[in-house]
Amino acid sequence: MNWYLTVLKKYAVFSGRARRKEYWMFVLFNFLIIIALSVVGGILDFRLLTSIYQLAVLVPSIAAGIRRVHDVGKSGWFLLIPIYNLILACTEGTKGDNKYGADPKAATEIAAS
Repeated sequence: MNWYLTVLKKYAVFSGRARRKEYWMFVLFNFLIIIALSVVGGILDFRLLTSIYQLAVLVPSIAAGIRRVHDVGKSGWFLLIPIYNLILACTEGTKGDNKYGADPKAATEIAAS
């Protein structure tokens, strides 16, 4: 859940890098919340609930995707190429610093020590 909240705290931060774990945990929790809201919306006969949520997390989702692509060393514009974007999202990030910032995995490992 912390990964989900981390992405929401970086609401419109398009610079920097995001680890695979940060990105995919956000996607997982986002998916689970959408399913829960769909069920609640179906029960309450208010299907607009899911759409409102998806609109609210649109900017953080794009920002997390761009930061994920930056972690691989590519421009954020690669987010617009669907299949290649999926491949990049699954690829391990560049070890060490790249032109988009410091290695987020290294920063996490140092903090854990």
